[in-house]
Amino acid sequence: MLPRLMPPLFAVLDPLLPLPWWAWAGFFAFISAMLALDLGVFQRHSHEVKMKEALVWCGVWFTLAMVFNGLVYRWRGAEFGNQFLAAYLVELCLSVDNVFIFIVIFAYFKVAPKWQHRVLFWGIVGAVLMRATFILAGVSVIQRFHWVLYLFGAFLVYTGIKMALPRREEVDVNPDHNLAVRVFRRFFPVVTQQEGGHFFAREAGRFAATPLFIVLLVVETTDLVFALDSLPAVLAITKDAFVALTSNVFAILGLRSLYFALNGVMQLFRYLKLGLAIILVFIGVKMLTEPWIDISTGVALGVIGGVLTMSVLASAFIPEKPAPRV
Repeated sequence: MLPRLMPPLFAVLDPLLPLPWWAWAGFFAFISAMLALDLGVFQRHSHEVKMKEALVWCGVWFTLAMVFNGLVYRWRGAEFGNQFLAAYLVELCLSVDNVFIFIVIFAYFKVAPKWQHRVLFWGIVGAVLMRATFILAGVSVIQRFHWVLYLFGAFLVYTGIKMALPRREEVDVNPDHNLAVRVFRRFFPVVTQQEGGHFFAREAGRFAATPLFIVLLVVETTDLVFALDSLPAVLAITKDAFVALTSNVFAILGLRSLYFALNGVMQLFRYLKLGLAIILVFIGVKMLTEPWIDISTGVALGVIGGVLTMSVLASAFIPEKPAPRV
């Protein structure tokens, strides 16, 4: 069994090979240190994260991403630097959808504000591992089957059009409808009362999961869906595994702070989803027409930045229509 699994495993790891091992080791060591610092020092005592603190951390993560972007520019040149910035901006905007889902999930499960950071922290650790696996596998597949790019492009166009259309259905976060939660409950006991901020507890002498762990499962499985959208988007901008993965990770790491900063003011960015839909359609068309039309990364970056700027300005200056009277 193991010999059969080794060739596919090495194929997934192929995208790691063009760069020296110290580049990957240094990046993940830095990310691990920042996460440990965040949870072990700044968040040692669970508390409700206020907007001011969240905005500071948004600035910290954005600054770190831009410093890293500068290193990519200096180390690998302008083309890869532009790719990193474009991928980072797209992934950051896709994160806004995650923020909306997190708001719905925490409201549904009535998670106390002081425990939300803990759930998001471990949820994002899982998301980083998930995205890393997907991106490395995606780059490996594209290197072997170039036609997959056209499938990704068509999927992005479809996703963008669907995102632009008005939706009436509500997000379903009911754990009884979640396959992962149902399977987990079948094989592992779950207590009914929350034990502080713990994911596991002992009840009647047995080890059991708490409701907070069920919330974490819902967050992780929800991010799995977003990861499927994220993969084609980032690979439409860059085929370089290092740029794709690092830009994705930096966007995910700022997601917790983004949630606490935007929670309660999401209505101020009501046109951002439309802007993101336009960007997804654009990069999907770019991917589909790549053999005939050469759209440089610099041009793509300008389009992405321009659309994002216009959507934010439209959200700020176009007054929201009053709700119809019943």
